[in-house]
Amino acid sequence: MPLSHCIALLALTLGYLFALDYGSLGLAALPALLALACTGVLVRRRVRWQQTLGHGLFIVLAAALALHWLPGFNSAKVIDKAVFSPGAVPFSMYLNLDKPLIGFWLLLACPWLVVLRGRGLAPSLALILPLTLLACLGGAWSLGLVGWAPKWPDQAWVWLLNNVLLVSLTEELLFRGYIQGGLQRLFRHEGLALLAAALLFGLAHLGGGWQWFYLATLAGVGYGLAYRHGGLAAAVLCHACVNLAHFAGFSYPMLALG
Repeated sequence: MPLSHCIALLALTLGYLFALDYGSLGLAALPALLALACTGVLVRRRVRWQQTLGHGLFIVLAAALALHWLPGFNSAKVIDKAVFSPGAVPFSMYLNLDKPLIGFWLLLACPWLVVLRGRGLAPSLALILPLTLLACLGGAWSLGLVGWAPKWPDQAWVWLLNNVLLVSLTEELLFRGYIQGGLQRLFRHEGLALLAAALLFGLAHLGGGWQWFYLATLAGVGYGLAYRHGGLAAAVLCHACVNLAHFAGFSYPMLALG
């Protein structure tokens, strides 16, 4: 196992042992952890049907982790029904222990996800980031979902840490690295892979209504372009910057409609 993988695995183990001791992780989470380990072994096998089975089982587990369906993960609530700006709906936030496992699994089981490519961060984001910001936040404003509301509340730093490490990084590993990168490797068609990942990213936000599906799909196109031209780091940075601009400059998470 490469040194970087050993370090990541050690950090994961220590972190979750601490969570177990603190009471944020229960023994009921053990089957999920073992299942992830088994799928990781399967996808690294050379037999095609075992790889396919491993990826299929991981997708099921990833969906369950993202939707917080699996027992044993007692995430700490760090923001409780805060109203960040006039007219905004209350916002609560948990430091989730289940969803980040998706990102750790991808880093350990699929090392090809983090291969850098293209022209680097700055050239890739110079045009893509402003256009993504304009499309997403301009679209949200035109739909009446947000209004101009600059702020930096006391909870901003914990929100920012969660947004970068537990939201943007994990989601970009999954949607851009794993789905877009995987489809591109499978079908050798960059445009198809980008659009498929963007649509799946939109569907993941459909619970908020068709508006959020539309805006998340637009965002997914922007993040996909960043990934295509600048690699995973560019996609994560683009995602984090869009979320930060939304949080710091506009109604967050959205205006109370009706």
